[in-house]
Amino acid sequence: MDDVLMRAPLFAVLDAEGAAALKSSMEETRLLKGDTLFSEGDAGDRLYVVTEGKIKLSHSSGDGRETLLAVMGEGQMFGELSLFDPGPRTATASALTDVAVLGLGHQALRPWLTGRPEVAEALLQALARRLRRTNETLSDLVFSDVPGRVAKALLDLGERFGHMEPDGLHVTHDMTQEELAQLVGASRETVNKALADFVSRGWLRLESRSVVLIDTERLQRRAR
Repeated sequence: MDDVLMRAPLFAVLDAEGAAALKSSMEETRLLKGDTLFSEGDAGDRLYVVTEGKIKLSHSSGDGRETLLAVMGEGQMFGELSLFDPGPRTATASALTDVAVLGLGHQALRPWLTGRPEVAEALLQALARRLRRTNETLSDLVFSDVPGRVAKALLDLGERFGHMEPDGLHVTHDMTQEELAQLVGASRETVNKALADFVSRGWLRLESRSVVLIDTERLQRRAR
């Protein structure tokens, strides 16, 4: 677990002693697949680091449609915005797999922000990356077609969750096809059509809640 934690921005700037002290002030929560950690609209004053499994962050529209905002894996952090601007959660966090997270509340974090400027800087950098990623996603929705967004999403998942085998990059994303469609902001039918096209071209192979990326170079060109 310690190796996983040190990948999180909050811990990466600390030495071993500081990391151990910060970890001791955090509370572990374990969820079964499908459980909800918090819901959109809940009061929020806590950030989380994933130590096992995967969490999905989603948003529901007024007519009941759901958008999958992100999939967070081991070593990734979410919920940090609530520490700087406490208020209702803007997304629902639920378990894609059995999952474990460590939570840190605002009051527990405050001494670290005042006594260790590098921690505050790391959190601000994490927020800046989140904002940059949001801007990029909005740009993709406007300027990229669905196949391009699918290719880009698969490459991003591959970078974070993939492992290389002789036949390609194996990516266990743990999502249904509906969830993958929500992630790229398109209908399941349109995403399935794009995936079928990629399969026919020999760029990837589909498996249950996973995919094997065979030709990442062509997928990268398609994602541009």
